[in-house]
Amino acid sequence: MTVAIVFPEVHEEAGWIVFRDGFVTEKVTTLYEAIGGDPIVRALTHRFYELMDSLPEAKNVRAVHPPSLEGSEEKFYEYMSGYLGGPPLYTDKRGHPRLRSRHFVAEIGPVERDEWLLCFRRALDETISSQALRDLIWAPVERLAHHMQNKE
Repeated sequence: MTVAIVFPEVHEEAGWIVFRDGFVTEKVTTLYEAIGGDPIVRALTHRFYELMDSLPEAKNVRAVHPPSLEGSEEKFYEYMSGYLGGPPLYTDKRGHPRLRSRHFVAEIGPVERDEWLLCFRRALDETISSQALRDLIWAPVERLAHHMQNKE
């Protein structure tokens, strides 16, 4: 028996998985590989923090970050590398992400959450050319941002 899990709109970019008799018979391409690997993850995370630092409409989310965004950008790059299926840089260096508990030091309400999402959406749109791949990344990131909110 053969079962194929195919996303027709992205299969040429993101690959597909084919199972035959319970075994994977095709190479699986991760989102990390599909978007272009390390250079694109670097560009995405760099642009995200550039936007946060420069957009007037991101002033509240910027205010909950330290004066220098270098450390935050590096941690986000490390996290996104593993999150997208690339090297698990964050967990190798820092252990389990524990994202929500690590962010309790910052008050994240609906305004900060929405400003964070604005920066991420713009950075995503500017760095990843495929709409289908952007859509695959966006939905879980948006859910995660809502999960990170810790105040009303």
